[in-house]
Amino acid sequence: MARPVSGKQPTIADVAREAGVSVPTVSRVLTGSTRVSPEREALVHAAIQRLGFRRNGAARALAAGSLPMIAIITSNTTRYGYASSIQGIEEAARAAGHMVMICVVETDDREVVDAAVDTALSQPIAGAVVLEYDPPGAAALAAVPDWVPLVALAAGNRSDDEILHASMDDRVGAASATRYLLDLGHETVHHVAIPSAGRESSRLVGWRETLEAAGAPVPPPLRADWAPMSGYDAGLRLARDLDVTAVLCGNDELAMGVIRALNDSGRRVPHDVSVVGFDDHPLGPLWDPALTTVRQDFVQLGRDSVRLLARLQAGESGVASARLVPDLVVRASSGPRRRSAA
Repeated sequence: MARPVSGKQPTIADVAREAGVSVPTVSRVLTGSTRVSPEREALVHAAIQRLGFRRNGAARALAAGSLPMIAIITSNTTRYGYASSIQGIEEAARAAGHMVMICVVETDDREVVDAAVDTALSQPIAGAVVLEYDPPGAAALAAVPDWVPLVALAAGNRSDDEILHASMDDRVGAASATRYLLDLGHETVHHVAIPSAGRESSRLVGWRETLEAAGAPVPPPLRADWAPMSGYDAGLRLARDLDVTAVLCGNDELAMGVIRALNDSGRRVPHDVSVVGFDDHPLGPLWDPALTTVRQDFVQLGRDSVRLLARLQAGESGVASARLVPDLVVRASSGPRRRSAA
C-alpha cells in the first residue's frame, strides 16, 4: 500500500495560521525584506519546521513555462547498482517529458540529509525517487515530507511499507545461490556481506535461512564494505581455512576481490573454492574465471520507479509496490566440491 500523499504542499497562508501571524509577516521573514520582531520570527520558523514548508519551486517553474523535474536522492552515483538504477530513472523520466536532478547525501547525519532534501525541494520537482540502498538513503527517505510524490528503490529491505517501493527480492536471489552451491555438494557456504541499510541485508538473511533449512553449518559472515579491496581482505582470511569450499559474496566487486585473494594464496577457483557474486556486473563475464552471479536488472528497477511515480502523481488508488526477482547466472567460478580441496 502506498503512503498517502497529502496532495497539498503547505503554503505561506498555512504557515501564517500555524504561527498565529499575518501572511505579510511570514513573507517578510522568508524574504528578509523588512525587519520582524525576534518573537514573531521564532514563531514563523517553528511553524515552518512543523509543517515541512518549502518555497514552491514547482509553481515558479510552471509559471515560467519550464518542465518539472524528478529529483533523485542517493548516497552514491558511481557504484554499479546505483549508477544503473539512476540510468533507468533518467531514461524513463526523459521519455515522460521530465528532466532529472541528482542530490547526493553522503552520510545519514541529520544536517546533511536535510540539506540534500531542501536542495531537491527548492527545485521544480514533480516527485522524488530515493535510492534506499544504505543508511544515508534510508535517512533521506524519512526526511521527505508527505506532500511530495515519492518512490523508493530498495535492495530487499524496506524501511516503510507505506511508501511505494520498487525493490529487488535479494532474499530469494541469495537463497537460490546458496541452494545451488549446496546442491553441488558443498557442506556449507561462507558469506562475505555488504553493508546494510539499518537491518541485516536481505542477501545475508536469504543465505542464512537456506543453510538453516538444509541443516548445514552457518559460518559467521565476514563483514565487508563496498570496495573490491575489502573483498580481497576477506578472501585472504577465507584462504587460510582449508575447510572453505564455497563462498557467496554480497556483490560482484567483492567476489572479484575474493577470487584474486584466493588465487594469490594458492587456492584455485573453482577447483578448490567456488565463488558466487551478486548483481551481474558487466566485468563479471570477463573475469578469470568468469563469475557466477545473481543477476539484478537495476535499469528496469529505475524505470519501474518512474512508472510508479507517474501513477502516484495521477492520483490512482490502490497502487502497489513493484518487486523484481533476480536470477542465477552460472559461469566458470563455481563447480562441484572436490574432496581433495580439504
